Amino acid sequence: MSILVTPATKVLVQGITGSFGARHTELSLAYGTQVVAGVTPGKGGQIFQQGGYKVPVFDTVAEAARQTGATVSAIFVPPPFAADAILEAADAGLELIVCITEGIPVNDMVKVKRAMQGSKTRLIGPNCPGVVTPGSGPDSHGGCRIGIAPGYIQKKGNVGVVSRSGTLTYEAVWQLTCRGVGQSTCVGIGGDPVNGTSHLDIIKMFNDDPDTHGMIMIGEIGGSTEEEAAEWIQKNCRKPVAGFIAGATAPPGRRMGHAGAIVSGGKGTAAAKIEAFKKAGIGVAVTPSEMADTLLKMM
Repeated sequence: MSILVTPATKVLVQGITGSFGARHTELSLAYGTQVVAGVTPGKGGQIFQQGGYKVPVFDTVAEAARQTGATVSAIFVPPPFAADAILEAADAGLELIVCITEGIPVNDMVKVKRAMQGSKTRLIGPNCPGVVTPGSGPDSHGGCRIGIAPGYIQKKGNVGVVSRSGTLTYEAVWQLTCRGVGQSTCVGIGGDPVNGTSHLDIIKMFNDDPDTHGMIMIGEIGGSTEEEAAEWIQKNCRKPVAGFIAGATAPPGRRMGHAGAIVSGGKGTAAAKIEAFKKAGIGVAVTPSEMADTLLKMM
């Protein structure tokens, strides 16, 4: 099994006609993802053609979902328009939105978060690498790749990976794959201060998934989502969890890479997060190169 998406998931792409969206749509199609529609206002009726693939383009998400049965949206829309794209997908009643866009104004995301309260739609991101459920074919093709994560490093298996960092997601996945250990689903939740889904949300899903036997949780300085997940893991989690916190040497008050990666008011430090991990029984990798081995020793 997997969480969030399966090889049968039907996906639409908002921003499919832009160069970035087009490139990653092609890669997802090559991976075996069922991309059934694209959405670009004013370009409805056109056909997206790239790499030998053909995907119909619609003016609205609602029309695309109605005609193709898509339940998930991947958003590659520029920052000034991305918040509206998220809300359009939510208004259309999609089950899942994966927003790749980086640089969305925080105020826009605050409005999105407020508007989506009580919605049945789950948002992953923004500013995230997306979601991958590997398939069982060669190089795990035949799976579902939504976003920008490299599909060829994935391997179908039983370890769940959740991370705020895209690059560290890829590092953890590649370490596992090189050791012959596959993944159930890999989720990049994004590094912005206001996002749709937390570490804890994903950890709960992995804990309930019978085919996920262990987890790697990757965090970074800023915010408190890692501590909240650690507290829940200590009380409720039945499976081994290894973790890594990035930003241990970052000076307070200086943003490090992601918009949400900043220590402010004495909160969100790497030391505090690492201590919370240890208290919860999470195996702490001292360096990124030890993430997979830390989990495998626990398993």
